Amino acid sequence: MPRAMLDYTKTILQKVSFDAKLFAKELQKAVSRLLPSEIEELKIWLEYFILDKPELHPTLILIKA
Repeated sequence: MPRAMLDYTKTILQKVSFDAKLFAKELQKAVSRLLPSEIEELKIWLEYFILDKPELHPTLILIKA
């Protein structure tokens, strides 16, 4: 079941990636709801996902905090 939450989070983040503020808000919600191991996996995914999206680079701070 927890895996489903991680997959859902990735889907939501992909859908809102057009807006940096909304993306940051959804990322904060995800970090508060996911397990520590899932957060680590999300962090790895996020680093690859935002490679070509410079406007989203500042959001990495939210997941490293």
